[in-house]
Amino acid sequence: MSVLNSSAIYPDLQGRTVLISGGASGIGQALVEAFAAQGANTAFVDIAVEAGIALEKTLKSEGHSVSFKPCDITDIREYQLTIREFADQLGPITVLLNNAANDVRHSLDSLTSERFDELITVNLKHQMFAAQAVEPMMRQSGGGSIINFGSVGWMMATAGYPVYAASKAAVHGMTRSLARELGGAGIRVNTLVPGWVMTEKQLQMWVDDEAKALIKRSQCMPGSVLPEHIAQMALFLASDASSMCSAQNFIVDGGWV
Repeated sequence: MSVLNSSAIYPDLQGRTVLISGGASGIGQALVEAFAAQGANTAFVDIAVEAGIALEKTLKSEGHSVSFKPCDITDIREYQLTIREFADQLGPITVLLNNAANDVRHSLDSLTSERFDELITVNLKHQMFAAQAVEPMMRQSGGGSIINFGSVGWMMATAGYPVYAASKAAVHGMTRSLARELGGAGIRVNTLVPGWVMTEKQLQMWVDDEAKALIKRSQCMPGSVLPEHIAQMALFLASDASSMCSAQNFIVDGGWV
């Protein structure tokens, strides 16, 4: 039985407007599919235009309320404008999933100031400014849920992507600060922390036999962490079922860290 076929139903998500960044593939695609299945008005952005259009078409053909807009989330002005366009089209956004990221490998000696800024922008900056854009909508609606995406990579002291690791560690601090700042308005802010998720990208680029052996001996649970597992936690954090959960880290990694 697939994870999504056995997923919980959250009636309060039906009709809510949800925004997902990086929703055309991988974890993001699983998020889009999961929220659409709950009856949410599911909006998503991505720079992968063909994949985004295809996913939107498929889900709409199944009767779901889904809207895709191509958008570069590193262009903050464009991204905030797109967020407002979604809200005008679908209603105020009360669930935000800051999923988009790029864990491209890089070394300390290869970094330039410009590359550093690029990596910070794609992995951290857009999350803050998306929260800024939806906060007035959530406040006016009486509350909402902001789900920032972290990573276990920095918790493991993993080498190979120091700026990515720094960005994802910073997400945790951002979450706790925003949770305190926005909590009085009924806005919950949490960090969803995926483990090593077996997306198509990971399988193609980095998951070889050595990696599989590392995963097997490091996770408490057997098997693979799948995008659908991350989506299930996201549904819970978006729903009123988690109404008193804020400023927390929710790790889905098979028990690795």
